[in-house]
Amino acid sequence: MERKLYTLPKLPYDFKDLEPYISEGQLNIHYTKHHQAYVNKANSLVQQLDESRMKGTEVDFKAIAKELSFNLGGHLLHSLFWENMAPAGEGKRQPTGPLSESIDRQYGGFDRFRKEFSQIASTAEGSAWAALSVCRETGRLTLFQIEKHNVNIAPAYSLILVLDVWEHAYYLDYRNERPKFIEAFWNIVDWDEVGRRFSEIQKGIV
Repeated sequence: MERKLYTLPKLPYDFKDLEPYISEGQLNIHYTKHHQAYVNKANSLVQQLDESRMKGTEVDFKAIAKELSFNLGGHLLHSLFWENMAPAGEGKRQPTGPLSESIDRQYGGFDRFRKEFSQIASTAEGSAWAALSVCRETGRLTLFQIEKHNVNIAPAYSLILVLDVWEHAYYLDYRNERPKFIEAFWNIVDWDEVGRRFSEIQKGIV
């Protein structure tokens, strides 16, 4: 039986729907070129491994495993990133319900949380992500800087909100002014979706 490969997920909105915060051109190239490239490379690596096992041949397993981790990380983070956003005006401007209550307890309010997240995003070195995660053991919220697509991720922590701060995510719109892109991002966060993910994780915590 042929094994299923990775596919580019359908965007939950049209390319122009995140304007003026992310332009149609910026979103199009980010999604169809960069994200697609991670999907294509991950599939190529998986097929190399399958073929080597089927034929009993040797490949550089260490190199493939490292490259596969990078490209799968890129695919999964981008898939979450698209779902984290919604057209401006369609969603809430900040979280509500259990997620809001948890942010209030841990950060002393949404403004403090937003400040910390923005600082983590703006100070990430080179190609990186800012991420809000939930520990599946304690339910605690934690902010991470993820280097590349796969460095500094704790296994027991599930990501519920991510922001891509690689230059390819914003350069057409903001050139090298990453802080302006981060500020714009807060206008299109889909807090309903982030809150839904948070609640789903909470259900599984004893």
